[in-house]
Amino acid sequence: MQNPIRATLITVEQARAMLQDQRDQRSEPFPTLALSGQYILPDYRLTRKREAFKIRRHTFLKKHFRSYVAFDSDNGQTLWIHNFPSLSEACFWLNTGVKPNDTDSTSSYQEWKVKHVDEIEVLKEQLRTQHHEKKKAVVPEKKPTVATVKKVKHPKK
Repeated sequence: MQNPIRATLITVEQARAMLQDQRDQRSEPFPTLALSGQYILPDYRLTRKREAFKIRRHTFLKKHFRSYVAFDSDNGQTLWIHNFPSLSEACFWLNTGVKPNDTDSTSSYQEWKVKHVDEIEVLKEQLRTQHHEKKKAVVPEKKPTVATVKKVKHPKK
């Protein structure tokens, strides 16, 4: 396969660290980002808010089910970020640099999707296991309360 998908799934903390790193190096002439590569943040959406007569722009990550934010910092200096409604569209943009609705004479989104079905399924499986691990970690064990201790019958001596 000529262009394999190199995107990896990241967490919210890693995505916020990448945004903070970009923000800190905004005024430098040659920024060097700490993380370079292609990343996908699942279940979040990127929003921007302009304030102070559109001079200052703030970027936020909001929780949004079945939405994906694609981060591309392959060159190590620029962080490109886009929202996508599906995982395959985010992978397509990271792999080709073209959004699915854009016209490109070399390849179309549907052709690309057919060629990379197996790689997209691997990413989806990683997403499922990550989601199940998060669910298991969230469920805390119930500590015994006074009411449950009183309900337990103790044998008489």
